[in-house]
Amino acid sequence: MGGEKKTAEETVEEEPLSPCSRLFNSTDFNCAIILLMGCKVKGNPSAITEGLKHTLVNHPRFSSILDMKNGKKGKPSWVRTEVRVEEHVIVPDINPEIKNPDQYLEDYISKLTTVPLDLSKPLWELHVVCLKTSNAESTAIIKIHHSLGDGMSLMSLLLACTRKTSDPEALPTVSVQKKRFGPRCYSGVFNKFLWLFVGLWFILRLVFNTFVDILMFALTICFVRDTETPLLAKPGSELNPKRF
Repeated sequence: MGGEKKTAEETVEEEPLSPCSRLFNSTDFNCAIILLMGCKVKGNPSAITEGLKHTLVNHPRFSSILDMKNGKKGKPSWVRTEVRVEEHVIVPDINPEIKNPDQYLEDYISKLTTVPLDLSKPLWELHVVCLKTSNAESTAIIKIHHSLGDGMSLMSLLLACTRKTSDPEALPTVSVQKKRFGPRCYSGVFNKFLWLFVGLWFILRLVFNTFVDILMFALTICFVRDTETPLLAKPGSELNPKRF
């Protein structure tokens, strides 16, 4: 009985990594998502910390550490841990009389991309930059490891952690414009035939353009060199920092 209880607890606490998470955690493909949000008011780090304790840290991914070696059967896994939110909310010491705040913020984000996340704690950080720029009174920079999720899932989670200013208990709503498309939006026999003709023409163009693209791709590989552009990588450039 005790063994079954222990096994159940381990099942809850550990979860194996998905193939995508393993890929994003590989040494050759270790990347993070940088999310930038401007605020109309000056940032309040203490209020943000308290809010995160009741929202974001309840998600398993944001309250788990990455164990690449000592998981079940030696496989990488997520292990639940106690989160100290204060260690994840970072407030840099900034001189408010900076001459170019926009350039400072840009340099701060650029340097942030070169610093890896600490694997001894959950793989996310929130930087509260209390500096007035041309676009905001303060800026929140969220750095999340890509193994925690993709852009759409993280944006959905972010919306779930927020509330309306008019109703603090209500979730935010996103307006969606409904569009009618297809045969139902056409009335009459002639219009239906016209829609069918347009659909067939679109499919033929798609097939033709796909064939041309494949042919040009093959010719480029065999006979043509890529055009010299600033985005064209040179040998060894993958080891140098890049900025656009």
